[in-house]
Amino acid sequence: MTKYRMQPRKRLGEMLVHTGKITPVQMVEMLRLHKERNKPLGQVLIDEGILTDEELTTILSQQLGIPHIWLRKGLVDPRIVHIVPKEKALQYQIIPMFRVHNVLTLAVTDPNLLFVFDEIAKVTGLEVQPVLCRVSDIAEAIRECYRDEASIDEVLSSADEADIELISAVQDKSLSEITEMAEGSPVINLTNRILIHAIRDGASDIHLEPQRDSFRVRVRIDGLLYELMSHKIEMHPAVVSRLKVMANLDIAERRLPQDGRIQVQADGVTIDLRFSSMPTIHGEKVVLRILDQRKAILDINKLGFDQTVLERFKALLKRPYGLFLACGPTGSGKTTSLYSGITLLNTLEKNIVTIEDPVEYQLNGINQNQVKDAIGLTFAKYLKHALRQDPDIIMVGEIRDRETADIAIQASLTGHLVLSTLHTNDSASAVTRLLEMGIEPYLISSALIASLSQRLVRTICPKCRETYFPPKAVQKELGAEEDKQLRLYRGKGCSDCYDSGFKGRIAIYELLEMDATLQSLILKNPTIDVLKQHLQEGGHKSLKDVGHEKVLEGITTIEEVRRATTIDT
Repeated sequence: MTKYRMQPRKRLGEMLVHTGKITPVQMVEMLRLHKERNKPLGQVLIDEGILTDEELTTILSQQLGIPHIWLRKGLVDPRIVHIVPKEKALQYQIIPMFRVHNVLTLAVTDPNLLFVFDEIAKVTGLEVQPVLCRVSDIAEAIRECYRDEASIDEVLSSADEADIELISAVQDKSLSEITEMAEGSPVINLTNRILIHAIRDGASDIHLEPQRDSFRVRVRIDGLLYELMSHKIEMHPAVVSRLKVMANLDIAERRLPQDGRIQVQADGVTIDLRFSSMPTIHGEKVVLRILDQRKAILDINKLGFDQTVLERFKALLKRPYGLFLACGPTGSGKTTSLYSGITLLNTLEKNIVTIEDPVEYQLNGINQNQVKDAIGLTFAKYLKHALRQDPDIIMVGEIRDRETADIAIQASLTGHLVLSTLHTNDSASAVTRLLEMGIEPYLISSALIASLSQRLVRTICPKCRETYFPPKAVQKELGAEEDKQLRLYRGKGCSDCYDSGFKGRIAIYELLEMDATLQSLILKNPTIDVLKQHLQEGGHKSLKDVGHEKVLEGITTIEEVRRATTIDT
């Protein structure tokens, strides 16, 4: 049976006239076109530009008392889709979404198909609950969810969906039989589809994860993982092998982790992919890091610095020598900040050398070097040799040990500007981390010119942004006057932002610049608490303070700032 039966309602035309969406004269014309074209009235209104697809869905939902939803990736359970054959889904523009106990939620564009709902209820033995969706969402969901049927070749060979080309690949005739399967058209097209969708969605990573009965594909967008698609487990070994062939790796080795690099052309742009595999109980999990030069912000003026901090940062980069550290956890944008700095400094008169693991973006006019631990080319060893290359500026990807720290500090004291990163929570902790490594306080005091701590926070989705009045506790947390009502912003969630309310990210920064007082304090080998108290007394802005400013400006939310800076409390 159908779980939801439509209730008595006003006519669509009456609702539109009543709400002022259309005049009575226009409504008469729309009804004439409705009869003339033999199309649903709603579709005529969309064709004539009176309503958008979203507006029609919302109005129909109100008219019929049926809930509406914006379909997004991961919301449709691929295990339940085939309850409805593909032909019927296409004919009636419907798709099963998920099942909870004995209720099947069915996405529909036309809520009047009661005979279809009853037929599905009879065949499945489930109660059918229809929910309204946009026509475009249903069409895309059908294309996505029925792609691995017998017609997989046809579905996956769409040039528009799989416009990707491998730049360099192995051409070894002696590859095993699994390679032949991996080179088959359906697998190539499926692999291409995964890559192109992730790249177009602006993902930073792709996760291919084998489960007991299926393998799922998730993508990381704005720091969080979302499910892109799910496939039969039988496809997993072939897709992994295809990626290994592209990365010039050994497809016969499935017991040990492997790392490699793939370069592809996607939409006419060269994209670098870092390949990493790891054996699990159900097969190899693969993670691909997408290094898209188009997404890299290498202009220091576009990183989101406050104007005062930006000018201070630029002035520090113009120092002839010294150690500059970017601090923060993995994925906080430290390397991007350093890249933007050396891009600003990159002139014909400067010899710039980088030592990285790995080299994330290739920059013209800069001598970039890749650490190779397997053959003994560590950060420290590379740094020693780099100093013999007459450098003006050296960028060290990360200071991991005392040896590297020693050499970096000695280089900064002998006429070189050294830029590097540290995994610390805040700017002050950079000092104590170097002390913990065994670096003498007087060396830190003399060499360190500044430390920059940063985090990436998600920004409110502009499409579903709305205002709200926060509780008094939040006002107090933000330092706002309690006797005034504060208006803040948040995203309510839409199809554009995976219902998260956020789209895109910006960085928040805390810049700690050395001065005579701080240098004297460092000579006393201070604890982190002493350093933080000194900075607080001097009016130093913490990451939370900067984040709160972004909340008051309507750029992000208080919850997002708490999430990003919680380790700094």
